Amino acid sequence: MVAFFSAIEPLRIANRIGGRTLFEWDPISRDGEPVVASNGMTLATSCSLREVPQVSSLAVCASFEPESSIDGELVGWLQARAADGCVLGGMDTGCYALAAAGLLDDQTVTLHWECLPDFRARFPKVDAVESVFEVTDEGFSCAGGSAAIDMSLDLIRRRHGDDLAAQVRDQLIHDQGRQPASRQRDPVMPQEPLVQRAIALMESNLELPLGIRELADELDISWRRLDRLFARHLKSSPQQVYLARRLDHAHWLLRKTPHSVMQISLACGFASASSFSRAFRRRHGFTPSRLRRQVLSNRA
Repeated sequence: MVAFFSAIEPLRIANRIGGRTLFEWDPISRDGEPVVASNGMTLATSCSLREVPQVSSLAVCASFEPESSIDGELVGWLQARAADGCVLGGMDTGCYALAAAGLLDDQTVTLHWECLPDFRARFPKVDAVESVFEVTDEGFSCAGGSAAIDMSLDLIRRRHGDDLAAQVRDQLIHDQGRQPASRQRDPVMPQEPLVQRAIALMESNLELPLGIRELADELDISWRRLDRLFARHLKSSPQQVYLARRLDHAHWLLRKTPHSVMQISLACGFASASSFSRAFRRRHGFTPSRLRRQVLSNRA
């Protein structure tokens, strides 16, 4: 809901300030019926997939468990829109549907940071980056949440100029606006470039973890210097930080995806389920199987 309204409200305000209809939109659902958001609120829609008129652009907005709604009907419908020349984009986790339809290969996209490692593993042909939003000739995407405001402000600026975009931003009491290349999160680490680069490499290599010497080689420094940098700035070793990142990602996968515990252990760089379970319990206080049972119980 945050991403959806963050995308639309800047456009509504632009219409009001401009005194005419600069932008129009229609909420669409699979069957044309209202959609219940993750916060429990119901959103009315204008039409079903079969009733959608010819449109110039279309944004797929998704949140938790995006793959649960992807099937042959949706994939075929998205492919037909692309064939008609419609510009397609994804908000929050919407890129899952577009990637499943084979419409993002060799493109640069973004989606919510929490999903990036899983998305990269599932769709290796897509260049998924942790930016606030991306706009290319082929399409557009944003990380969800308030990032949709920045993407809509950029659209207003490109179509109707800086002055209107600034007026809309003031109405939203929004800051100067983030650029596409802005990171979604402020790194929880000191502003030490080598440490930041090391952690970025870790996050990009969760399934097949790099050795500490390999990390150091990528950074063109010695492994001893890398070890000292982590000790000085994070009071921890590179190995400990790397393991924590892998286990935190495993925690997210167990809560948000249907993958088996074994599949998740492999996706997070563990050779066996037993070693994964022991490390996970030390990190989170309970086993992966217990967390999965709890998640399933809450859904029942």
